[in-house]
Amino acid sequence: MIEKAIEVLERLKKEVPLVHAITNYVAINNNANALLSIGASSAMVMSPEETYDFTAISDTLYVNIGTINNETKEAIIKSVISAKDHKKPVVIDPVGCAAIKSRVDFVNMLLKIGEISIIKGNVAEIKSLVGESANVKGVDSLDDSGNIDSCVKLARLTNTTVVATGKEDYISDGRRVVKVNNGTNLFTKITGAGCTLGAIMAATSACGDDKVISSLAALLVMNIAGELTEKESNLPGTFSTKFIDNLYILNSDMIRKYADIEVLGV
Repeated sequence: MIEKAIEVLERLKKEVPLVHAITNYVAINNNANALLSIGASSAMVMSPEETYDFTAISDTLYVNIGTINNETKEAIIKSVISAKDHKKPVVIDPVGCAAIKSRVDFVNMLLKIGEISIIKGNVAEIKSLVGESANVKGVDSLDDSGNIDSCVKLARLTNTTVVATGKEDYISDGRRVVKVNNGTNLFTKITGAGCTLGAIMAATSACGDDKVISSLAALLVMNIAGELTEKESNLPGTFSTKFIDNLYILNSDMIRKYADIEVLGV
């Protein structure tokens, strides 16, 4: 699986996929810099009059509902429909849905009108989407259990690949489960780390048909770069800057050296 994930990342650098990221305004700059650093291209077109057409010429779509309003909802809906019409992969990041029920309803609506490839969220968000109670503080998950069960359940319910992030990260398509042990707690001390992962995941989804593998590729890039950065700085300000540098220099040999994953049964 690690070698297949590396193949996805090598393909990404050759093809430079264009990621249409409708993301929250807290994380726009972070997402754009991260995508450029891994070798992708990014654009944040959010006008409802433009999103259908722009998604059509993009390679992949990232939808983050962290700071939605009526206008961005309309933009997202048009983009998701366009992605379906033009057969583009879609990554949905259901930020805050564990705290606000209307966001669960909105995500469920997107699942009905579109063809979603990957749902990526923290444990509380994944639980809320399968109708389970979740422990949250704002948009942050306080849950630390049920990761695997909720991940598998949502994947089967929605026929998507689901990524549940936490102290360990889990990927499942309802049949396979992959646990990623890499990562750093410093991601919880900077703005938009989860959003950055989602944007990277959209880029890798454009470069691999197997969305478990493409999700794994994104997690390995993000988490290994984070671990390497923590060795250089344990302060959030300098961590943010050096993290982008490490995304840029990360290569296949480094991924082979540091990747820590487990393939689990369902």
